[in-house]
Amino acid sequence: MRRLRQCLFTGLLLLLAGTLLACGGPWRDGYFKKGVDRLTQDEVLARFGPPHTAKTPALGGDSVWTYRVPVSDKELATVQLFHLGEAVQQAASLIGKSGAEGPKAMLYCYRYILTFNEQKILKQWKREECVPGTRDTLNAN
Repeated sequence: MRRLRQCLFTGLLLLLAGTLLACGGPWRDGYFKKGVDRLTQDEVLARFGPPHTAKTPALGGDSVWTYRVPVSDKELATVQLFHLGEAVQQAASLIGKSGAEGPKAMLYCYRYILTFNEQKILKQWKREECVPGTRDTLNAN
């Protein structure tokens, strides 16, 4: 009976954690959103490494950095109710009864385009698909 309570408690904790992590989209979105008018190029460089492309005008002006990153369908969803199944699988594996492997997460290529002002402070950012429409096309099938 005690083991059953532990298992249920663990499952509920995992469900709660999964639900909280599922809200809000990719973590990079929040990082850049909070970083507008605050983050420097050096801070972004320290966190993400060198950008895939960097365009800095020779005569001054805004610099544009682009990062290409894989983002899972789970990260893109704002609220995911299927975490319940994952929580049950994780709880079962904790007590030694792992269930069948679930479907693997689908990864999509996204570009984060960051614009920095002449003082090297993040001015604006946006996220877009590397190849527009890929996610919709793959999910239509």
